[in-house]
Amino acid sequence: MTNISGTIKSIRDIMWQDTGLNGDAQRIEQLGWMLFLKIFSDKDKELELTDDNYISPIPDAFHWVNEKGNWAGDDEGMTGDELLEFVDRQLFPTLRSIDVSTGNRRALIVREVFEGNNNYMKSGTNIRKVLNKLNEIDFNIAKDRHAFGELYESILKELQSAGKSGEFYTPRAITAFITDTINPKLGERILDPACGTGGYLTCAIEHLKKQANNVEQLKSITENIAGWEYKPLPFLLATTNLILHDIEVPNIRFGDALDQPLSNFTEKDRVNVILANPPFGGIVANGNESNFPQNFRTKESADLFLILMIHLLKTGGRAGIVLPDGSLTGEGVKQRVREKLLKDCNLHTIIRLPQSVFAPYATVNTNLLFFDKGTPTKDIWYYEHTLPEGQKAYSKTKTIKVAEFEPIKQWWHNRQESEVAWKVSIDTIIERGYDLDIKNPNKVVEEVIYDRKAIINKLQISFNKSLAILAELDKN
Repeated sequence: MTNISGTIKSIRDIMWQDTGLNGDAQRIEQLGWMLFLKIFSDKDKELELTDDNYISPIPDAFHWVNEKGNWAGDDEGMTGDELLEFVDRQLFPTLRSIDVSTGNRRALIVREVFEGNNNYMKSGTNIRKVLNKLNEIDFNIAKDRHAFGELYESILKELQSAGKSGEFYTPRAITAFITDTINPKLGERILDPACGTGGYLTCAIEHLKKQANNVEQLKSITENIAGWEYKPLPFLLATTNLILHDIEVPNIRFGDALDQPLSNFTEKDRVNVILANPPFGGIVANGNESNFPQNFRTKESADLFLILMIHLLKTGGRAGIVLPDGSLTGEGVKQRVREKLLKDCNLHTIIRLPQSVFAPYATVNTNLLFFDKGTPTKDIWYYEHTLPEGQKAYSKTKTIKVAEFEPIKQWWHNRQESEVAWKVSIDTIIERGYDLDIKNPNKVVEEVIYDRKAIINKLQISFNKSLAILAELDKN
């Protein structure tokens, strides 16, 4: 099997030398579209062999491996200025204008990927080197594909520290915990309306694969997993992510989930399960708040997504989502949104997370909310997830781990109040104006004993230093 990690390291080294690439986000986007085209082309080769009627949506001259020039698949193929001009002036314009009038979903995916992403590399020679490295991987070999799928997660994780792109990545410990806790079943319709790089979707896919016993059941996974994403880069990365998880034609809609009236979503659009980390702290664009009923209109994206998700769940449907503290409190529209949640759904559990879970992209306090639609809330259980012993915060190198959720899993089915868990009745919440930002009442706060003499002594030393500096300045 190919040394895939070594191959990716070599590609990164080549990209670092190219003057057109600046920052992790651009490098990931560059690698993203190249990977997508390689994976898509490898899959097309397989489909052409297994289905006599299959016709690839990509014109032959632009396939990774083809009979007319072989621009990418031939290690001795075009390079330098010729290759750069081919990519910029032929490949991208052609794939951005692929005919989608027939409704071919694979054609639409290619068009949407290339419409929204770019070639940043300025050296055709460097492009050739990267292509040759990618030629070492055969995505039709299951071992190569699955090994790369694991490595791909580490590539996606780099987005967490790539400026604003961090919003598209949810730590996999969180996606895994929420997915396992919600426990989606075969045949259920599953949606992430803000899917980012596809973390929840791939967790759900792997969760459902364990339940499948035949080809038909595996096929049902493809039919019932859906995501929406409105930014080109995460759309590209999520699409590639799902293909790596054996989803032949990913059902990811490229578009803003908030861009149409709420009333447009009818019973046929409703789903059994929602897994999501909707964008928070953002301001909705294009007046999309007007797509919602007057009493729920706000510029805060997280609050609008919460209304949307409540609406999209079937009766009996369940959701596991991430929300910031700001959505748990506040008056006006925020209060009305929470009231609707508690009246339409049973919000049975809130897991309070430490502040640094999404660092360095975001440092706000966040929560995991679990609710079922169809019955009103009577009580809410809270659980305060704490940092590992001796650790002051999460960071790029010390991220939240799957194992840290084990105590919560053990508590989940045998709930008792403790130093980290407490229950609040709906009556108390109504009295609070539907404020859900309830701190841990059972937390043991260590009494701090101050040494007055030591403090006075330190202050005296500090004052003396300050007086000495002032005296020195006065002389000058």
